[in-house]
Amino acid sequence: MDRRLRDLRRRAREGKPVERGLEQWLVDLEVAVARLRERRAALPTPDFDDALPINAQRERIAAAVGAHQVVVVCGETGSGKTTQLPKICLSLGLGAAGLIGHTQPRRIAARSVAGRIAAELGTSVGGQVGYKVRFSDRTGPDALIKLMTDGILLAETQGDRRLDQYEVIIIDEAHERSLNIDFLLGYLKRLLPRRPDLKLIITSATIDPERFSRHFGDAPIIEVSGRTYPVALRYRPLPATDEDERDRDLQQAILDAVDEVWQQGPGDILVFLSGEREIRETAESLRKHHPPNTEILPLYARLSAAEQNRVFQPHGRPRIVLATNVAETSLTVPGIRYVIDPGTARISRYSPRSRIQRLPVEKISQASANQRAGRCGRVMAGVCVRLYAEEDFQARPPFTDPEILRTHLAAVILQMSALNLGRPEDFPFVEPPDSRQISDGFRLLFELGAVDEQRHIAELGRQLAKLPVDPRLGRMLLAAQGESCLREVLVIVAALAIQDPRERPLEKQQAADEKHRRFRDEQSDFLSLLKLWEYYHEQVRQLSRNQLRNLCQAEFLSFVRMREWHDLHQELLGRVTEMGMRLNDEPAPYDGLHCALLTGLLGHLGLKQEEHAYLGARGRNFYLFPGSGLFKKRPRWVMAAEVVETSRLFARTVARIEPEWVERLAGPLLKHSYAEPHWEKRFAQVSATERVTLYGLPVVVGRRVNYGLLDPVLAREIFIRHALVEGEFHCKAPFFQHNRQLLAELEELEVRARRDLTADEEALYRFYDERIPEGIYSGPSFETWRKRAERDQPRLLFLDRAVLLAEAGPVADGERFPDHLDLDGLKLPLTYRFAPSADDDGVTLTVPLAAVNQVDPKRLDWLVPGLRAERMAALLKSLPKALRRNFVPVPNYTRALLEALEPDARSLVEAMTEQLQRMTGVRVPEEAWNPEAVPGHLRMRFRVVDAEGLELAVGRDWEAIQRQLRGEARAGFAALPTPEFERERLRDWDFGELPEEVNFVRNGIRLRGYPALVAEPDGTLALRLLDSLARAEMATRGGLRRLIGWRLGPVFKTLARDLPQFQRMTLHFVGLGTQETLREDLLNAILDRAFLSDEPLPRDRAAFEALLARGKTRLSAVRGEMGEMAAAILAAYHEVRRTLSDEPVWAEAMADVRDQLAHLIYPGFLGQTPPEWLPHLPRYLRAIALRLQKLRQAPDKDRQRRGDIMRLWEGCKRQLERDAERERHDAELIRFRWLLEELRVSQFAQELKTVAPVSVKRLEEQWGRMRQG
Repeated sequence: MDRRLRDLRRRAREGKPVERGLEQWLVDLEVAVARLRERRAALPTPDFDDALPINAQRERIAAAVGAHQVVVVCGETGSGKTTQLPKICLSLGLGAAGLIGHTQPRRIAARSVAGRIAAELGTSVGGQVGYKVRFSDRTGPDALIKLMTDGILLAETQGDRRLDQYEVIIIDEAHERSLNIDFLLGYLKRLLPRRPDLKLIITSATIDPERFSRHFGDAPIIEVSGRTYPVALRYRPLPATDEDERDRDLQQAILDAVDEVWQQGPGDILVFLSGEREIRETAESLRKHHPPNTEILPLYARLSAAEQNRVFQPHGRPRIVLATNVAETSLTVPGIRYVIDPGTARISRYSPRSRIQRLPVEKISQASANQRAGRCGRVMAGVCVRLYAEEDFQARPPFTDPEILRTHLAAVILQMSALNLGRPEDFPFVEPPDSRQISDGFRLLFELGAVDEQRHIAELGRQLAKLPVDPRLGRMLLAAQGESCLREVLVIVAALAIQDPRERPLEKQQAADEKHRRFRDEQSDFLSLLKLWEYYHEQVRQLSRNQLRNLCQAEFLSFVRMREWHDLHQELLGRVTEMGMRLNDEPAPYDGLHCALLTGLLGHLGLKQEEHAYLGARGRNFYLFPGSGLFKKRPRWVMAAEVVETSRLFARTVARIEPEWVERLAGPLLKHSYAEPHWEKRFAQVSATERVTLYGLPVVVGRRVNYGLLDPVLAREIFIRHALVEGEFHCKAPFFQHNRQLLAELEELEVRARRDLTADEEALYRFYDERIPEGIYSGPSFETWRKRAERDQPRLLFLDRAVLLAEAGPVADGERFPDHLDLDGLKLPLTYRFAPSADDDGVTLTVPLAAVNQVDPKRLDWLVPGLRAERMAALLKSLPKALRRNFVPVPNYTRALLEALEPDARSLVEAMTEQLQRMTGVRVPEEAWNPEAVPGHLRMRFRVVDAEGLELAVGRDWEAIQRQLRGEARAGFAALPTPEFERERLRDWDFGELPEEVNFVRNGIRLRGYPALVAEPDGTLALRLLDSLARAEMATRGGLRRLIGWRLGPVFKTLARDLPQFQRMTLHFVGLGTQETLREDLLNAILDRAFLSDEPLPRDRAAFEALLARGKTRLSAVRGEMGEMAAAILAAYHEVRRTLSDEPVWAEAMADVRDQLAHLIYPGFLGQTPPEWLPHLPRYLRAIALRLQKLRQAPDKDRQRRGDIMRLWEGCKRQLERDAERERHDAELIRFRWLLEELRVSQFAQELKTVAPVSVKRLEEQWGRMRQG
């Protein structure tokens, strides 16, 4: 009526006659008003059962429905919300002006709920209460309440956009978040503002109802209680077995669970199962196991209405209901006392790996498990037996993923288009998909022919939408009818939609391959699936079920997956039969069968290349999977069911095809380049080729033609643009060489200056166009004309800078934008690119692998002079506002910094910090700088290459690259040709001087090397060049120890053999390392203390001989001193370890002590602990012992003191680890590390005294100074 009235008003405004229409409208209005009075008079007065929990909240619900357009009712299973909400609406007078529409997720629920509501209102289905489901409509003219599936309501929106026939809509079980529910919620969100008289009630189990409330503008949520009796949970996990055995164990576990619960007392049982096959098998097992008077009823969506209704009819015998997850929330099966839950369900899920929509059996969420448990405890205390462990339940996700997150968007978009729900981008989904996903979905649908280029659904798309498989697979089925191969394609599609039933155990791969070889086909892996299908079904006809199971095990076939294949095939067969498709009587020919499959796999084609590779769609290279029957023969063209990446990109399930099929089937996807003009430099002409491609694959490759003869005007333009403007022309004329050189120079300056300097290509085109006459469109014709024209005007075609430069002003130069970066003699090339969105935008420094460890990251922080000011400004702007305001205006400070600073040993940030403090007195803390916030082109980009120029690493974090390649760089440096001063198998200092560093050139690279006397693993000495000073000094120290040992001769052997108290030490060293490890550490410490501790390392033979002489005089004393010290340390360590406790109450303190011990005593500690701190180790260990004694008396004090120390210790540890990675020695940090040990003494064992004044405050201040400096 409203719409007709609006039409009449519009006609009146347009001056058109409205009298007759208005009269008819008034007549119809009287009829409608009379009908409304009749319906109001006929509204029943519902009775409410106060035993149902929802009725305790009836008044609140009624008030909310009256006051709000949208209400969310949240209630546990059994609350009565499904049957009572329509009655509450009736009690409010709703249902007269329009229907109370009540949606259910499944047909079975719509029918059963309609019957229950009708019974409670004292009427019959078809009167005041009706239902409408697919293929059945039982709503009469007097209907007040209409039950339906959510799909029916969506379909009705096509003819009733405003849903004018409804006064109330109840979306039941919204928590299931099916696609239909998400669509409806989005549709209603858009509709409600245009229908202010329409009420919406959303019901949900206690599963995230706030999401629905937020979707509808914070609609009110009313919670109602659920079950009326407690439910006991029992966990009975299945034994861990393989997949096929699990199928058998599940059947036995269900039987055991039935026996267990019936021992508690009689009562109906609800068993949840994954699908129809599992229901059939379980029913068979139960009938054999239980007396004949037990009633066993199946319940799933595909049952007939009569079979479904049996579940809800009264009965006198014990009953076991076997149901899919249709009984989880959609239906409340009456009288259930016990629930048996295996914890799985068949859930549709898209596989990104194969781009196939699958139906795997997987674990349900916690919310689903709780819903299942809620199905018992309605009539008395209930029991839910979960056939999995409680830990398994706790590890599951809290909610089931919404279907829109589990489905490839091509399928989602297809359904939306089939239901005319508008553009997905504009649709108010509860959880909207990403726009790129929507585009990808449309691209696939267009490939399949389901939508046109305007994204409108095609008739083929409407057919696809009816098939319950991935659109790719559905497309194969639709094509199979026309290719007379539907029988075969049904089998193949069902196989592709499940996991491959052929098993290949790791330990039995050869045996499995042998068994599967009988099914192999050298032309098509799809035919291999058909052979397997025929073989299996031949065995089905001959063998019992147990025999078949044993056969599958022997043949390395999954019995479970073979059954799943069969079940899915039967479902698809039923669906295509409903759609009027007929199976072929004759066997399908190879061409027809594979053409049908090809319609769904046009994006998975491959053309054979060199080295066993195939060129795939959009430029991807892939390889045939080694298990394919085509692996050896490798046909020229193949199609694949899936392309997956493991060790490389593999195509699985492939078949030989012919490119002619692609041209016939790909239709609008093909790109035709017939007569597409292009410049051919080789022939100096504009040519056209006839070419047909699909996603870049050349389906048809034609011939070359001279396009100038066909279109001389366009050919001339192409010639000028390509041959002359872009320089794609073999021309030795002076003008051409001059112009190309000038353009190249200015283009390079543009890149470095990061701004446009030259005129664009159009200006260049105009330059040539004004000078070259018509009819010149090829190299030969141009040369003929040029030679004649230049006789009169020799510089006719010469460009000059005035023509090319777009603006005046200074340009980039070699000083501000150099070609190389000089790092202390190491010259490394710089390249520039001006491409703000590209990874290589800005300045790139190319570093040879061998030089990686020689490049100081601090020098790289200065970038290049031409960009330094911009980098400084960006760094200042990265500071927090509280600091940044000290340095404004930023341009002024930038200029001052630029004038004051030149690259030195500091990083740019360090230099800026010090200069800013000098200028303003404000010191910027290190952590306040944010170099990562600086634009990419103002941070140096690094590219590391090997000796052949192969790129090994790229990025803008040089320290990260150094960490990544440190070892490879050392190996690369060592692999360089050996310089003349490296020597092998040295026995004495007979090699002259050992300089700190040397410079040399290898492979054209100027490098620095650091000579080292290296103790080789084979027991010899060698003179080597290493790539860092720190490594060279460490290696030389080891080499000197070996040389000193040789020179000591028998004295050294005696020293190594007769170490004082060594046997007792080794007993205390147990658990840390071997006896030889301790001996080597102690010997190294003795040699270091006696010979190498006081002075710089010797650099010539005289210094070495002097060192040797001095050390001999100290050796005996050092030996005794070090022996006693090591024995005391290890004895104290042994005593501390004996007192450690594993009691949980002291776990944190003990963890701290163990960490402290691990950093004090470890393999090599004698040589690695600084000599000045080594004598204090016994005191530190005694302090630990005293701390452990006090810990038992005052754990709270220990915790309080530990907190301050731990904060400092963790920071110190992190810095020590970073320094170790960088091979950096920081004496101040090392002293700080040992002062922390003194702090521990002062905190936990004050009676032992400290060697230096320490406190938490002192060390915090020192740490702050270290961080700033």
